[in-house]
Amino acid sequence: MPRPDDPTLGRGDATGDGSTTVEPGTGVPAMPPQTPGDEREAKKGKPKRRKQKLGLTAWIALVWLALVVLGAIFADFLPIPLPNETNVSAARQAPFEGLDHLLGTDGLGRDLLSRSVFGARVSLIVAFVAVAIGSTVGGVVGLLVGYFRGKADTLVMGFVDVMLAFPGLVLLLTVIAFVGRSLTTISLTIGLLSIPIYTRVSRANTMAVASREFVMAAKAMGAKTSRILFREVAPNVILPLSAYALVTVGVIIVLEGALSFLGLSIDQPTPTWGGIINEGRRHLSVAPHISAVPSAVMFLTVISLNLVGDKLRTRFDVKGTNL
Repeated sequence: MPRPDDPTLGRGDATGDGSTTVEPGTGVPAMPPQTPGDEREAKKGKPKRRKQKLGLTAWIALVWLALVVLGAIFADFLPIPLPNETNVSAARQAPFEGLDHLLGTDGLGRDLLSRSVFGARVSLIVAFVAVAIGSTVGGVVGLLVGYFRGKADTLVMGFVDVMLAFPGLVLLLTVIAFVGRSLTTISLTIGLLSIPIYTRVSRANTMAVASREFVMAAKAMGAKTSRILFREVAPNVILPLSAYALVTVGVIIVLEGALSFLGLSIDQPTPTWGGIINEGRRHLSVAPHISAVPSAVMFLTVISLNLVGDKLRTRFDVKGTNL
């Protein structure tokens, strides 16, 4: 009877006679050699991470937003009437009654399509300027206090809580009453009022990212604090902050529309979506489309911003598996 350490035991029959091949000197069955086919089967068995697609709804929202932005930028070059050009003979014309006024006219015969396109300028300027101010200042402050913590974090977040508890609309109306109604004043005021909420969002995401393994590894390797902040933490905070900013653009558009509806935005005759809606109130019984057209444009723009922002937030969430 051969000994267990007999080297002949490692030369088992591989021709299918039923004998088992073992490793020489161990008595442990040897693993059969892998073939290319086995490797392909193993690769097929591994689950692949599937990239999340935007979907048809999000693409439609992106197309609409592109049309609104491009229309606002190139409104002067579009083949549409001037926004303040009156035509009393065509006053309160219903939509699609003629090619001259595709979406109808208001009580003075002004083209609603033209006024909606030019009115987008005011809403977009106020929204993007305010978001740029709030996200930049609030994002940097939240990044610093969320990473370093300590007394500065307690002091800053206490101030943020006080600002968020104060009615922002009341403060906005107060500033407009003292400073005056202008595009610059409204944009700057809304931007300053939005800093606290961006600070809170940035701080929360910074705290979540700062506890991740790659940040800990960078600290252990002796990386400088500035490098950790701007190379490791900041890129992962900017993505969710940008997605939130896109949703905030829609909120600010509604806020500016509310101010225009109340007559507290920029002076007439500059068209604004809220101002057009307000002008159509007196004609609701005979020409409801005067208020319905700008309302529909505002609604589609805001819901498109919310859809795209929600998709981006889901895709770039710092708690997800993308990091």
